[in-house]
Amino acid sequence: MSVLDSTPPVRGLTPWIGVLVWILAILFVLMLAAGAPFGGALEGFLSGAFGGRRFAYLMTTLSRATLIVGMALAVMLSFRAGLFNIGGEGQLVLGGLVAALVGVYLPGPPLLVVAAGILAGMAAGAAWAVLAGVLQLYVGVPLLVGSLLLNYPARYLASYVVGHPLRDVASGLPQSHLVPVEAWLPFFPGTRLDIGILFVVAAAVFAIVYSHTTVHGYRARMTGHSAPFAEASGLPVRRLALQTLAMSGAIAGLVGAIAVFGIHHRYIDGMLVQPLYAWTGIVAVLLVKMIPWAVPLSGFFFAALQTGAAGMERAAGVPKELAITMQAVIILFVASRLTGLHFGGGAGEGGRPGEGGDGT
Repeated sequence: MSVLDSTPPVRGLTPWIGVLVWILAILFVLMLAAGAPFGGALEGFLSGAFGGRRFAYLMTTLSRATLIVGMALAVMLSFRAGLFNIGGEGQLVLGGLVAALVGVYLPGPPLLVVAAGILAGMAAGAAWAVLAGVLQLYVGVPLLVGSLLLNYPARYLASYVVGHPLRDVASGLPQSHLVPVEAWLPFFPGTRLDIGILFVVAAAVFAIVYSHTTVHGYRARMTGHSAPFAEASGLPVRRLALQTLAMSGAIAGLVGAIAVFGIHHRYIDGMLVQPLYAWTGIVAVLLVKMIPWAVPLSGFFFAALQTGAAGMERAAGVPKELAITMQAVIILFVASRLTGLHFGGGAGEGGRPGEGGDGT
């Protein structure tokens, strides 16, 4: 069985209904153990995730979902091609760092600065993802390992840059200088939600259309099913792998740039690592079995889980760490359904197209 099966979308999601029932049951038990009233906790969760004055909490959920969904889309593109790129965190960090530096130091009209910062962030993310692909294809470092290890130099490089040579010393914190106010992404009228969400919506539309209607998307999916078969069919497997990784990394870099220009207005050490956007995105993709149209819904679910937990704590005294526990439970359920997946990657085990991987 390939990691990318051909199960129809609705039928493919049916087994997860049982998972949802188990998750809700475990949530109920955990709240009983915490001594919290289920009704009050549920009301607090819904209010914390979707309510508030003028739907302020909903805006918070959407803001968090923007970053989670963006990272989930980046993961989905590579995973569907059989490329297990789990280096999204490094690509996200470098995208945010480069975007911040361009925003701070590039002179010019605000619109040009924003456009250049976003494009530079996407280029940085794409380059870092392609580097992981090059290590697999030409050096023999498995993508699963290489992409993971590349997270660390990206994080430490960003920490060094904003902690030493380009630090905003006056702030007293390891962070870059502020991006000029004129270059901030504007908010929707009457809200605290910036238009960065539109970039992710556009990325979601692109990912869905690309996956279902384009020749390149079909070829990438064929490679994900079986790299040896794709190569025997005459497809340029190596080039497809690098192009797919570049798209995946570019979306991760875009998310980092959105966080800089729309939420934080500077790069702060740890701002893209500590919330676990990249890792939550991976779980969100696996939860819906990499079905493109379901990925944004899954990402929104995890964002609501995190913001709703704060509402439960305020309304019913339920520790917000319960949300982390629930996320761990979800990961365990996801893992239980994915134990049969082949993690060799679209380019084959050991890093070269057509080598390793049974393609069955």
